[in-house]
Amino acid sequence: MSEAKIIPIVEGYGECSATPILIRRIALDIFPDFVPRILYPIRIPASRLLKAGEIERAVALASYKLNGKGGIFILLDGDFKDCCPARNGPELRTRAQATRRDIPIFVVLAKMEYEAWFLAAAESLRGQRGLPTTLEQPLNPENIRGAKEWLSARMPKGQRYSETTDQPAFTGLFNMTAARTNSESFNKCYRDIETMLRGLRVS
Repeated sequence: MSEAKIIPIVEGYGECSATPILIRRIALDIFPDFVPRILYPIRIPASRLLKAGEIERAVALASYKLNGKGGIFILLDGDFKDCCPARNGPELRTRAQATRRDIPIFVVLAKMEYEAWFLAAAESLRGQRGLPTTLEQPLNPENIRGAKEWLSARMPKGQRYSETTDQPAFTGLFNMTAARTNSESFNKCYRDIETMLRGLRVS
């Protein structure tokens, strides 16, 4: 069996470090004996990726980096205008998959943003990186616009949430079971990565 590879396509600098951590955590959760090689993510702003022809270009580049073998995982924040993850996610996946039907491609839109997944498992981050030991999960974490600001507001005075350092750190710490329970978009993310891993494991 050839080496299993996954290349993420993301929009933010924080996701460049966080997404490979997330995929590896899920892989270890499902198949402790099977962890694919995660290639360094391709970073493209969502405002550009959503334009006609751009997700297709990104998939073509990703497949070139994979040498045509592996999977592509596209992760975007769902905070753009008129976003509906249940609608826009499948639309984007259809466009992406049409470019390379021979490669498994999954598209996940975090509602509203990646950091909402941390809010959905907030109690598991108590005492981490300046967060209080009494941190409580907010109601309806996926409906909060400004999850980064929510986290910053609960850090010590003079300290703010940093996408490039806190996002990968929290990705390695948050309770994924709690996040799956409290966040529909993270549950979909987990299931999509699991499906991709199962396919790559047997290929």
